Amino acid sequence: MTSLKVLSVASEAVPLVKTGGLADVAGALPGALAPHGVEMTTLLPGYPSVLAALGRRPKVVHAWDSLLGTPARLLAGTLPDGHPLLVLDAPALYTREGGPYSDAAGIDWADNWQRFAALGKAAAEIAGGVIIKRGKPQGFDVLHAHDWQAAMAPAYLRYVPLGAAGCRSVITIHNMAFQGWFAPEVFDRIELPSSAWALDGVEYHGGVGMLKAGLSSADAITTVSPTYAREIRSTVFGMGLEGLIVERGAAVHGILNGIDANVWNPASDAALAAPYSHRTLDKRRANKRALEAEFGLDESDGPIFIVVTRLTWQKGMDVLPDVLDHLVGIGGRLALLGSGDAALERALIEGAARHPGRVGIRIGYDEALSHRMQAGGDAILIPSRFEPCGLTQLYGLAYGCLPVVARTGGLADTVIDANPAALAAGCATGVQFDGVTYDDLAAAITRTVQLHAQPDVWERLQKNAMKSDFSWEASGKAYADLYRTLTA
Repeated sequence: MTSLKVLSVASEAVPLVKTGGLADVAGALPGALAPHGVEMTTLLPGYPSVLAALGRRPKVVHAWDSLLGTPARLLAGTLPDGHPLLVLDAPALYTREGGPYSDAAGIDWADNWQRFAALGKAAAEIAGGVIIKRGKPQGFDVLHAHDWQAAMAPAYLRYVPLGAAGCRSVITIHNMAFQGWFAPEVFDRIELPSSAWALDGVEYHGGVGMLKAGLSSADAITTVSPTYAREIRSTVFGMGLEGLIVERGAAVHGILNGIDANVWNPASDAALAAPYSHRTLDKRRANKRALEAEFGLDESDGPIFIVVTRLTWQKGMDVLPDVLDHLVGIGGRLALLGSGDAALERALIEGAARHPGRVGIRIGYDEALSHRMQAGGDAILIPSRFEPCGLTQLYGLAYGCLPVVARTGGLADTVIDANPAALAAGCATGVQFDGVTYDDLAAAITRTVQLHAQPDVWERLQKNAMKSDFSWEASGKAYADLYRTLTA
């Protein structure tokens, strides 16, 4: 098998920096691709947490006197799993308190255009061979950019090749809603030729559209599920870029995300009160008792619904506060972990106050707690209005916490609805529903409670879910096949 060298460019990757699912995917891809003859090097911005992982004396493999107006160095190291890591060390851009994209108050950094255009420009130069080793440029066969923060990389490859004529490019859309649009005066500062200011270039609604630039320039576009690849061709899900997606046609591919089975495995998860597998489901009860205690829920054999999410309109969380009374009224309980919209946080806290012992709310995020919730909950509610892939439903399947999901994007691709035909065939793994309204969500919760009241049926659903294979094996091969097609 021919070995390929791929440069993965992302704004975050586990375990070094994470704000969402993008980090999980960027962190998992190198290991997923290695068995398929692909050596993936990850390029990350030099945030403080990333620099700390390199140690005190990182190896400098290149330096820029001026990268879009600021000095920068390229540092080499390895990820904790041993795969190659490159870090763009530009203190003026990345060494600051706050998050990767915004300050401590949640306000976007004013220079995000420069921070992520610089990342893209550096990536294009690295792909083109700016690193010299033993007198020879060390280029890459494929540059793989993730979301708008890395989307300028394919544009720089296209307009300023820098010796990278043989390097192909891929961009993955993790969420079309975030596009990286900036005012038109930014164009004069990102060092692209005037020809790039065009409808098929970086210009978008009179400004610089970074995601749009990447979608126009990359050799291939991927989304993180097949259904989302179809959905973004429509005005409902395309967020204004549906015309471009349709125009790119066969260049658009849907490749489902996977999960790290070493991290998300109830049989070996150290965070749990009691490890278990699909063969030892009786041990799961200890995790349910522990979850009840942790969230102050009354002890009961009735179902516990869990929610682990951002509290936003996209995730359908605006409907949940009104449904709480119905959920509790038919014998359910709820444990929620999340943060986001302040009004939604207040409404959920008020709901918990109305139902002491039946509803428990934790505002914030806690990785270990999310594992314990998947192990102790009976069902996980995911009423998203759109969901490019989703990972929490995959974790739920792995832990026998049955997903109750809106029929959209990756949720539709990964959960088999417990309808009569699927129940008769013995293949159902959860509950799907159409629409995100009070009636839709309340009906799905009712159906879930009814299924839970049938122990033999519920156990079969749990075993089906836990036997599902959503590891990275198939998805890793799909990415490797795409790279080889592009470079053939």
